[in-house]
Amino acid sequence: MKGTSGGAVVLLLWLSSPAAAQETASVLAEWSRTRPDPRAPQGENLQTPRAWRVRADPPHAAARVGAERDDVDIWFVNMTPGWHVTTGPAAILWHPASTANGAYRPSATIHLFDPGDSLEPYGLLFGGRSLGEDASDYAALLLRNDGTFSVWRCRAGDCAPAVDWTPDEAIVRYTPGSGSSVENVLAVEVREDELDLSVNGQRVARLPARDLPIEGIVGLRLGKDVNLHVSDLAVTPGG
Repeated sequence: MKGTSGGAVVLLLWLSSPAAAQETASVLAEWSRTRPDPRAPQGENLQTPRAWRVRADPPHAAARVGAERDDVDIWFVNMTPGWHVTTGPAAILWHPASTANGAYRPSATIHLFDPGDSLEPYGLLFGGRSLGEDASDYAALLLRNDGTFSVWRCRAGDCAPAVDWTPDEAIVRYTPGSGSSVENVLAVEVREDELDLSVNGQRVARLPARDLPIEGIVGLRLGKDVNLHVSDLAVTPGG
C-alpha cells in the first residue's frame, strides 16, 4: 500500500517473494509498460492483477483490495477473459499503461450481475490525470440499472455531471429473468473538437472536447457494492 499526500491512498497491487524479488520486479516493470490484455492475465487467474492500481473514490484510507473475498473491501481478480470486480466503496481502477491522446477510442465491455434495487453507477473512465493523488482529474461515461447514463467530470474527489442522468433505450438493464448478468459496451470516440459517447453501438451524447479532459489514462469508475465482470477494456486509434 502506498500513501499519497493529504491522505489519498493508492493500492499498488502486486505479489512477490523475497527469494524472487529481482525477477518479480522485472516482470512487474514489463507488465506496467504493457497495456492489459483481457486474454492474458498479469499474474494468475483468480488472483489480483499485478500492476493495476485501485483507489477508493473519494479516497478512503481503510479500503483493502485483493483476491480473498472475506478479507477485502474490493474484490478484484483476473478472470480470463478479463477481470471480475466486486466493490465495497466506490472506486476507480486503472492500469498505468492504458493511456491515450489525440484521436482515439476507449471502450469497455461490462457484464453487470444482479444489482437488486441498487442504482449505483458503473462505467468507463477516460482522460485520467494524477489519479493516485489528491488532484486527480478524469471524466467518465456511467450507466445505472434504471436504464440511464450520465457523463461525469471528477476533480480532486469532487464529481459534477457534464450530462445529467438521462434514459436511453440502448442501455441493457438487469431484470428478473435476465440470467446471471447483462452486457453493455461503453465507448467514446475522442476527436480534437468533440466526443461521441455510445452504449452498445448507439450514440447517447455528443459533447465539445473542451468540456472534458481528453488525454490521459483509460480505466473504470465503479459505484458502491457493484458486482461485475469486465471482459474487455481497450484503447484503439480513432478516425
